Amino acid sequence: MSNIFEEDKKYVLNVYRRDKLKITEGRGSYLYDEDGNKYLDMYSGIAVNNLGLSNPEVLSRIASQASKFIHLSNYFVSEPTVKLAKLLVESSFASKVFFTNSGAEANEAAIKLARKFGKELNRNKIEILTAYNSFHGRTCGSLTLTGQKKYQNDFQPLLSGVGHFIFNDIISLREKVNENTCAVFLEMIQGEGGIKEATQEFIDTLVELANKYNFLIIVDEIQTGLGRVGDLFAYEKYEFTPHIVTLAKSLGGGIPLGAMLVNEQISEVLQHGDHGSTFGGNSLACAAGEYILATVNKNGFKKEVKNKSRYIFNKVYELRGKFPKIIKEVRGRGLMIGIDVGDYAKEIKTKGIERKLLLNITNKTVVRLLPALTISFGEIDEFLSKFKLILQDINE
Repeated sequence: MSNIFEEDKKYVLNVYRRDKLKITEGRGSYLYDEDGNKYLDMYSGIAVNNLGLSNPEVLSRIASQASKFIHLSNYFVSEPTVKLAKLLVESSFASKVFFTNSGAEANEAAIKLARKFGKELNRNKIEILTAYNSFHGRTCGSLTLTGQKKYQNDFQPLLSGVGHFIFNDIISLREKVNENTCAVFLEMIQGEGGIKEATQEFIDTLVELANKYNFLIIVDEIQTGLGRVGDLFAYEKYEFTPHIVTLAKSLGGGIPLGAMLVNEQISEVLQHGDHGSTFGGNSLACAAGEYILATVNKNGFKKEVKNKSRYIFNKVYELRGKFPKIIKEVRGRGLMIGIDVGDYAKEIKTKGIERKLLLNITNKTVVRLLPALTISFGEIDEFLSKFKLILQDINE
């Protein structure tokens, strides 16, 4: 009998650190292994399965579209694609949408649009700025945007004309912005960077500089978007409107799908032949995406996310009071929560698996909670109970 883990190492390029679990099924907030063990999943495919695993209506939409056709060339209009684009426009600041297969591809499209926008204004207006400690993807362009040398060093030289500023540092931002800046990319909450949120003062300064120097503000909402933080988009808290927003992860309900949303001012910058994607706007993915976005937009859904968020934060703050040597800080918004546990992170993840609790670690020291937005209060209590037992084990 074959060993799936040995065959994975033999036949699949080894770029991932696999957990030693053979998952055979997923339902709601739970994953099941080959022995029937049930694991509470607290990171939902890294913020992909926002409506839970094997959501019946998502599966129904996918099956319905698959019975008609799975793929249609972009030479033809696709009804699911147009419906999702319309819903995204009606739900946001956007005038038009470009669909991709992933978040990295959405950011690549935004890079191209920003560069062309800058060149149309001024031949030298091509510089793009992003924050240190950010994460925007692993393709060469999006990797250049990512402000972390550990991801970049082995792949130099990368895209030219990209600079970085210190996140939430107004002085650093002012020093880097100039007449040649065509765009600033920003995460409202740095996910890979340890769940660190932008300040209002920093965003106010960014908007001021964008107005002064006429550059685009491009917000990467790949992880934070579509209800994750309790609003449809994380930028809404700051009461400004970006020029571009990039989306992916939960948009397709697990089917690869990303999107670039653009405002009316720049909706005609990219023309026929400037950009494209064979699979971008795939009919199957868009059929799922329309249901997911419509669900998040329903009355009360985002309010429920905020209620769950307050509950988790209050309970984790209580745990911090009981285990101050382990829990250093609690950060985040909505159901995007970071618990900084210092050097205990790896041990907590391991003990979590032992207790049938799946936890994600980011930035080496942060337990990142990204549960399904549909997680129940009972399931939240299950997480809190198991997490408390893990902290007690370590504290003894």
